[in-house]
Amino acid sequence: MHRSRQTARRTARRTALAATGAVAASTLLSWTGSLAAASYFARRVLTPDPERPDDVVVVAVADSTVTLAATVDTVAPGCYGLWLDGGAGHARLGDVLEREGGIDHGGTVTRKLLGVDSGRLEPGPARWNQYFYAGTPQEALGLPTKTVQFASDVGDLEGWLVPPAADPTLPADTDRWAVLVHGRGARREECLRALPALHELGYTSLIPLYRNDVGAPPSPDGRYNLGLSEWKDLEAAMLHAIESGAQEIVLFGWSMGGAIVLQALDLSWLSDRVTGVVLDAPVIDWADVLRHQAAAHQVPGPVELLSRRLIGRRAARRLVGVHDPIDVARTDWVSRADELSHPMLLIHSEDDEFVPVGPSAALAARRPDLVRYEPWQVARHTKEWNVDPGRWDRLVREFLTR
Repeated sequence: MHRSRQTARRTARRTALAATGAVAASTLLSWTGSLAAASYFARRVLTPDPERPDDVVVVAVADSTVTLAATVDTVAPGCYGLWLDGGAGHARLGDVLEREGGIDHGGTVTRKLLGVDSGRLEPGPARWNQYFYAGTPQEALGLPTKTVQFASDVGDLEGWLVPPAADPTLPADTDRWAVLVHGRGARREECLRALPALHELGYTSLIPLYRNDVGAPPSPDGRYNLGLSEWKDLEAAMLHAIESGAQEIVLFGWSMGGAIVLQALDLSWLSDRVTGVVLDAPVIDWADVLRHQAAAHQVPGPVELLSRRLIGRRAARRLVGVHDPIDVARTDWVSRADELSHPMLLIHSEDDEFVPVGPSAALAARRPDLVRYEPWQVARHTKEWNVDPGRWDRLVREFLTR
């Protein structure tokens, strides 16, 4: 009987140990899976993607119209562009004239054809261009343009320099400059929509590349740093402007370009030369954007939170592929609103599907003394000018001539 009880106890201990081992193994597998998912999500956010595949289909072309397969982009109100032949050609499109059927279910949309800038517009695949313009300022807008170079800590960077209307000679010698910063994964053409207003107001405009752009040097890790290192390239562009005669500078930023601008205002020794800031659909708080993108891609909240912690830990640099830790908290300008000191025009669409509008509205509420907030509707991400170019230009002119 005594031996039987000992055997029973040993069996119970073995069973308990086995159960504990199974739970530990399950927990380890769960943690390992979460770590892998968080690392993957972080790398997707931080890794540049130069591939720009065709994303729309041209169904028919007439003398003054184009018919396209209906998508969320192609049915949007306003004026847009189409890249043709893998980006070798370009056409500009105007208002929606007619729609048949639904989105992504065989529906079509007919839009006004404003012009074919280059290449052949014909039925087949094409790529949507929310910038409306394509090419250099000279090619797209007929504005005299010079390519300049300036040095940053990653190497030499290139910029498009456009003199003001009052002085067509190059290099320009006006003392008022605008430096315009495009967003994550975007091209310099994103900034062209602002040039006509700036040109007429007598600003010299500089549109620089920054690290990891196509045609620019990479960062040490080949990753975006969410503005926390890219601001140095903006500072290099600002220094070029000052060395070329700029006494005052206005900064423009679209999407992540807004995050870059805000870091430059905080960290650059040249920020006292900045007299105003115009931000279009800016990233005011990267944590908010990452939470939104995780939810949109069905990434669990704990995994998204873990990814933010990973990119901020020096010990996890190799896991997520970054050279230096990225402190996302430093990009929260709602919490840091009291640190801002520059007048700001903030334009943001309430239906932005990529960068939620909430932090922009919150920042404006925190600093009504500095921030003029202009909400848009139905423009989605960085398409405010496209939906209402007259209003966009008017607001910029009013802000710069205040």
